[in-house]
Amino acid sequence: MNASMEAVSRTLSAYAAGERPERAVEKAAVKHLLGLLVQRAPGKSVEVRIPPYAAVQCVEGTHHTRGTPPNVVETGARTFVELATGRLAWAEAVADGRVRASGTRADLGELLPLITP
Repeated sequence: MNASMEAVSRTLSAYAAGERPERAVEKAAVKHLLGLLVQRAPGKSVEVRIPPYAAVQCVEGTHHTRGTPPNVVETGARTFVELATGRLAWAEAVADGRVRASGTRADLGELLPLITP
């Protein structure tokens, strides 16, 4: 298993145990999974923000160059890792407020999960 997948595995194990993963491990997991999202949906029409770790642009379509983008998805690290690994459904996360998605292209439900470890 490579280091990135090890970070995802360790992060999921910490969540399952009711613990907070080490910050560096959780950050590595988020960055790896965001990288997979960009590979699956290259483009610049949606900005995905996982504070405090990272933000990426993805999904084909018109892109923005300045200011707040028209299509934004923002969530916490745990929610993103759970979405990306199939442990949480997009519709459920949006409905209960764990994901904030604005804009016509901000529905990532069709792109998730990214992996199923």
